Amino acid sequence: MNDLPLVYLLLPPAGYLIGATPFGVLLARSRGVDLRAVGSGNVGATNVGRALGAKWGYVCFLLDVAKGLLPTLAAGWLLRGDEFGVAIPRPPLAAQGVWLGVGLGCILGHVFSFYLRGRGGKGVATGLGVVLGVFPYFTWPGLVALGLWIVVTLASRYVSLGSVTAAAGFVPLFLAFNWPAGQLWPLAAFAVAMAALILLRHRTNIVRLWKGTENKIGRGGKGGRA
Repeated sequence: MNDLPLVYLLLPPAGYLIGATPFGVLLARSRGVDLRAVGSGNVGATNVGRALGAKWGYVCFLLDVAKGLLPTLAAGWLLRGDEFGVAIPRPPLAAQGVWLGVGLGCILGHVFSFYLRGRGGKGVATGLGVVLGVFPYFTWPGLVALGLWIVVTLASRYVSLGSVTAAAGFVPLFLAFNWPAGQLWPLAAFAVAMAALILLRHRTNIVRLWKGTENKIGRGGKGGRA
């Protein structure tokens, strides 16, 4: 923790740069496809799967998860000290702030990539990576939310419905796993902000779900315009 000021300066921007890497666009370009000109135009895994096939969609999903997971794990490892481990189960506020700054950088990089002039994806896969990387405070509720996403998506065949359900459920899951959460209020605030951002990025999907015009997965390669 002696180098905390340096961490504040370097790690969050590094998280943004990693998060901003548009893996979906790069994968599509390697196959001779302009991802922003096909399907929904979104740069995330669902549109990659629509444009290139399910295999490439899964590859993009894993890469987008990794660019949230690995920087967040690295930041947590660098911040760990005697006061941030087994002896005291709640990390100090300064450490929480730096840790979350890295995670936020990854998500904002994906959603507002400077490589794409401020455009980007919807933050679900990268947000999942960040959640899994904030161990154990976000990891366990995140895994339950992932299970919820899988169940809702498979049952409804709407990727977007699974995403918004998991996002909406993450905050109460976090509180359930970390109650009382008083010393973890930065993590709680981040959970609320992250869920709100994902829901906001899915606002057009929510409107289409309400109107019954959202596309389902498994129909001609369509995946819910995610």
